[in-house]
Amino acid sequence: MNLEWAAGEEQSVVHGGQASRFEKIQSDPGCKHKHMDPHQRLSDKSSQEIVPSEGDVNRSPFREEWLQNHTGAETRHWLEEDAKYFLHQSLSTPCLNVLQHCEGIYLEDLEGRRYMDFHGNNVHQAGFAHPRVIQAIKDQLDKLSFCTRRYTNIPAIQLAKKLAELAPGDLNKVLFAPGGTSAIGMALKLARAATGRFKTISMWDSFHGASLDAISIGGEALFRQGIGPLLPGTEHVPPPDPAHCPWGCAGTCNLKCAEYIEYVLEKEGDTAAVIAETVRSTPYIPPPDYWRVVREACDRHGALLILDEIPHCLGRTGKMFTFEHYGIIPDMVVIGKGLGGAVFPLAALIVRESLDCVPERALGHYTHEKNPVACAAALALIEVLESENLLENARRLGDYALERMHAMKVRHPLIGDVRGLGLLMGIELLKDRATRERATPEAEQVMYAALAKGLSFKVTMGNILTLTPPLTITQPQLDTAFDILEDCLREIEQT
Repeated sequence: MNLEWAAGEEQSVVHGGQASRFEKIQSDPGCKHKHMDPHQRLSDKSSQEIVPSEGDVNRSPFREEWLQNHTGAETRHWLEEDAKYFLHQSLSTPCLNVLQHCEGIYLEDLEGRRYMDFHGNNVHQAGFAHPRVIQAIKDQLDKLSFCTRRYTNIPAIQLAKKLAELAPGDLNKVLFAPGGTSAIGMALKLARAATGRFKTISMWDSFHGASLDAISIGGEALFRQGIGPLLPGTEHVPPPDPAHCPWGCAGTCNLKCAEYIEYVLEKEGDTAAVIAETVRSTPYIPPPDYWRVVREACDRHGALLILDEIPHCLGRTGKMFTFEHYGIIPDMVVIGKGLGGAVFPLAALIVRESLDCVPERALGHYTHEKNPVACAAALALIEVLESENLLENARRLGDYALERMHAMKVRHPLIGDVRGLGLLMGIELLKDRATRERATPEAEQVMYAALAKGLSFKVTMGNILTLTPPLTITQPQLDTAFDILEDCLREIEQT
């Protein structure tokens, strides 16, 4: 498996002040004061404000056009109800559409239209509503639907044992949490307790969740700005991004970014942990020796290495854990999203056995820490991955997809870069390959054109088409998706 890597900028365009019709229906009773009014904040700024973005913009003219042309009366009614009762937030409410069914690789909206889901919030390794996952949930509901704290249950024990068996080396101890953000918090607390230090080194442009501790180590301005003081001691370094390398590697990584981490570790002297996504979900894929250099630096300076694999754990890259591509073992790894079988929110912190050292502390203590139904879903998901040979499918089709994307790049001037690792794929759109000017409006146009043709995916950083289909996908289905993409690219390039 080749580690194809590149990077784009973590930015997108908010078209200032233009609220969708679903935003306009609310009276804004809680935002009467100027300092509380999000619409005022938008209108006071330029018409095209550049802000970092984890996902596609949900308040752009392109979204408004989609809503006008592709939704009927019933859908508009429910979107208005959604916008009325849910707090509005970037990347989320107001929503795009109303779904009524999901199965396999497909979503179905309220009007009966089907979409191949190459987004899925990275939860659908085995597709949606896999029969074995659903049956495991039903069976467990008939036995034990909830486990009160102080007690344990067999599905939770079996899942912890299975994860310890799957994880390499001495990653043998597990804690569960109801979501990835919570598991990140547990990792941070354990790092502090185990080392007696509190400082961390993480990366700009990273995303580890949306809680205050997670955004403190995260590098997304969209989540960090305007919140107030964040956790102290959260140092940040540039990510491995050869296209925008501060050391001028000009597209050929010389590992200066990895070596800089050791420089910071040495200067700080008391860092508890380096925490980072093994591979950024856009994806940004570090070069083969990157994590070896970081691992060795952590060992020399007594810092723990925590890898966040929440979005791409359990096979998406063609291996059960993404760090296995790099021949290293972290001190902790956090997994989530797909762990719950595309049904339940469930995450896990998996750590070296030697880190089971603070029995007097409460690292998580979550109400749903050992939810038996969620654990049953996870066990069924892992069984499907193994019995249906989905990791091999991810490797095989990932290699095929990468070849096809490279061929598309030759045919389409909008494509500035392509990269992939298994079925974690990205197509970066640029107005000019020489200047690397981002093709942000064009990326949105391609996304909505693809939706109209039955293909759903995510736009990140304003200009990167991020493609993460279920690992159950077939080659003909993959070809259909790329055919749609090519049709959309051709349409946009000709306008």
